[in-house]
Amino acid sequence: MSAATPAPSTTPERVGGPQPMEPSEIRHRKPARSGSLLSLLAWVIGFLFALPVLWMILTSFHSETDAATNPPSVFAPLSLEGYKSFFAAGPWPSLLNSLTASVVSTALVLLLAFPAAYALSIRPVKKWTDVLFFFLSTKMLPIVAGILPLYLFAQKVHLLDNIWWLILLYTSMNLPIAIWMLRSFLAEVPVEMLEAAQVDGASLTRTLRDVIAPVVMPGIASAALICFIFSWNELLLARVLTGTVAGTAPVFLTGFVTSQGLFLAKVCAASLIVSLPVLAAGFAAQDKLVQGLSMGAVR
Repeated sequence: MSAATPAPSTTPERVGGPQPMEPSEIRHRKPARSGSLLSLLAWVIGFLFALPVLWMILTSFHSETDAATNPPSVFAPLSLEGYKSFFAAGPWPSLLNSLTASVVSTALVLLLAFPAAYALSIRPVKKWTDVLFFFLSTKMLPIVAGILPLYLFAQKVHLLDNIWWLILLYTSMNLPIAIWMLRSFLAEVPVEMLEAAQVDGASLTRTLRDVIAPVVMPGIASAALICFIFSWNELLLARVLTGTVAGTAPVFLTGFVTSQGLFLAKVCAASLIVSLPVLAAGFAAQDKLVQGLSMGAVR
């Protein structure tokens, strides 16, 4: 009796050579490839944004002759001529004025915006939407449209070339932005935390300071940094309303553009030094800034 032969297999055996990928493997590989392309695109865009800053840094270390060449001389000898000219011009009073106006106005903005945002989010006042849009409407008027009344008023009350007048204007300029930002963060605070604080007998001031403020600290940090940057970079008000006493760093930078021409290396060196406080503040608060902006944007 002959042995029974095994029945042929209906599934072909894979012998040697590259094995075909399963559909699930193809689906997993496509997102990885698209993610790599997006990462490469993000690096290219980031480099394009950083290229002017890198070029400014390189130009600041060139002499005026090399900085003015056309086409630009990338491998020109390095020089500290621009930085020497900047410090020889006496920038310290202007830098101190900018620091004073930015820090004091930012502190005032936070002191006023925090309780206002609390009243518009956690304990909303009547017609709170109208209040928010009123704050937003104050940003619709260009500063150049109101510069003449501000100048005439300052001249009448003897506030021209006064740093405290700039502080008041910077506070009113940044207050609507801070209120809108902080309100979006305070709206995310759990109501249970406030109820627990009320049960414990905490006052409103203590609730704001010890309960709410630590929770929304990323939002406070991001609002403070943005207000500081806006105040530090502001030029029009400082240019028109100040002179030799209360002039800020942006006004000092315009002094390098003279009738003899534009001193490119000096301007680049001065711009880099004036930008350092803002860069330092952004680097110190970058984690809270990213966390704060993302938390305020995602609901």
